[in-house]
Amino acid sequence: MNSKITNQLKEKYEAIDQDVDVHLEGLLYSKPINYWDYIQTDALLNLQIQRTVFPDEKVFIMYHQISELLFKMILSEIEQLAKNDAISTEIFTDKIMRISRYFDVLTSSFSIMKDGMDLEQYNKFRNTLTPASGFQSAQYRKIEFASTELINLIDKRFRDTIDRTSSYEHAFEHLYWQAAGKDYKTGKKTYTLKAFEDRYKDEFIRFTKFYYGNNLWSKFKALPEEAKTDKNLINAMRHYDYTVNIKWVMAHYNTANHYLNINGKAAEATGGSEWVKYMHPKYQKRIFFPDLWTEKEKETWGINI
Repeated sequence: MNSKITNQLKEKYEAIDQDVDVHLEGLLYSKPINYWDYIQTDALLNLQIQRTVFPDEKVFIMYHQISELLFKMILSEIEQLAKNDAISTEIFTDKIMRISRYFDVLTSSFSIMKDGMDLEQYNKFRNTLTPASGFQSAQYRKIEFASTELINLIDKRFRDTIDRTSSYEHAFEHLYWQAAGKDYKTGKKTYTLKAFEDRYKDEFIRFTKFYYGNNLWSKFKALPEEAKTDKNLINAMRHYDYTVNIKWVMAHYNTANHYLNINGKAAEATGGSEWVKYMHPKYQKRIFFPDLWTEKEKETWGINI
C-alpha cells in the first residue's frame, strides 16, 4: 500500500481514537458496492403505491416524488450558503444558478403532467386524493422560507400589518398559502390546512427562526457593496426569483387549469383551495428579492405572461 495513503489513514482514525488496523481488517469482509445498492433502486421503485387501478395515477405519483427529490437538492444548495459565513461572489452566483437549474427542470417537466396524463383517468383518480393537496409540500414551503425574508411571503392583503416585531405565530397565520385553506372572515380552516399545520407548523417555526438572518435575500444584503453590484450575481438572483415565482408557478397554474377548468368553470381542488387566486402570481405578487426589481416590474408582476 502507498505509504502516504497509509499514514493519512492512520492520522484519520487516530484523530477519532480508532484503530486503523481494525478498520482495514473490516475491508477484507465487506462486499463491493454496486449501482442498485448504492442508489437503493429496489426501495425507490417500490414507493409508488396507487389508490386506484388507473395507470396514469402512477405517472402522477412518480412525478410528485421526483419533484420532492429536486426540492431536496435545492434545499441542500441553500443550506450550504446559509451556513457559510465567508461567501465569495463566485460561490454565491454558482449556488444560485444551480438552484435555478433545478427549478428550470421543474418548470419544463410540467408538460409531463399537463400532456402526459389522460384527462378522464385523472378526473376519476383525483377524487380518491381528497383532502390531500399539493400546497402540503413541506419542502417547497421550506424553500420559500430559506429564500427570502418572511415579510415577502405574507399574504399581500396583510403585509402592512406585519413587521419585524410581529411574532412568528402571528406572521405564520398570514402567510400567503394560508389563503388556500382559510376563511379570513371567520378564521375557519379546512381540514387540509389543519392537518398540514398539525404535522409541520412547529417544524416550520423552528426552520424560519434559523433562516431569519440566513435566507438567501438576507445573505445577499450582507455581502460587501462590490458583490451586491456584481452583474452576474444580480442576474442570477433575478433569474431565480422569476423562475420560481412566475415561470414555475405559471406552469403549475396552467397544468391545474388544464385539468380543473372544466367547461369554463374552475373545479375545486382536492384540498378545497381557491386555487386560481392562490396560485396565480398576479394576485399575491410573491417576490423573493424585491430590491432587485424596478417599481414597474413589481407592479406588473405576473401580468401579461
